[in-house]
Amino acid sequence: MDIRVTPLESDCFYHIYNRGINGEVIFKTDRNYLFFINKIKENLLSVCDIYAYCLMPNHFHLLVRIKSESDLQNLVKVQNLDKVDGLHSPQNIFSKQFSRIFNSYSQAFNKENSRHGALIESPFKRKIISSEDYLRQCIIYIHQNPCSENFETYSYSSYKTILCNNATSLKRDEVIDLFEDKENYVFCHKKETDYEF
Repeated sequence: MDIRVTPLESDCFYHIYNRGINGEVIFKTDRNYLFFINKIKENLLSVCDIYAYCLMPNHFHLLVRIKSESDLQNLVKVQNLDKVDGLHSPQNIFSKQFSRIFNSYSQAFNKENSRHGALIESPFKRKIISSEDYLRQCIIYIHQNPCSENFETYSYSSYKTILCNNATSLKRDEVIDLFEDKENYVFCHKKETDYEF
């Protein structure tokens, strides 16, 4: 089924990922990474909870849980989407929020780099997470993504944030609970995951 017309389901976990058109670099500077992270916070926290992320120079990964139907309906009312059909209908609000991120980020990146045109592939890719084990494996996979660098010290991943005590919009406690405790979280990340795309 075409993911352009398949809405994401409430209360479900998804691995969301995408890349630059033709694998082009989409993050060149620290400022690019931070701007994208801020856009995610501004646009996605109203429609989903974020459990893990990793931004790489030419692609990104997010692990999210779509909010409940009642939470989304309240957002639909606030944004006056009650009577809208098509891609901007209530059941597609998550895709609409993602479109806002991509458009805003692409415009800023293009202006900064004197380029024009699309930057990120469309539609974004998604995989539904069907079990708790798959959920844990996906978190590990996302965090291990910077294979050319030490993932434990990589700056644009949620791995370190899950371990620290600083304020965060991530679902830190829920992630740690999936691994039972911080020690097991670290231990499980040291093993290779068998998670497949």
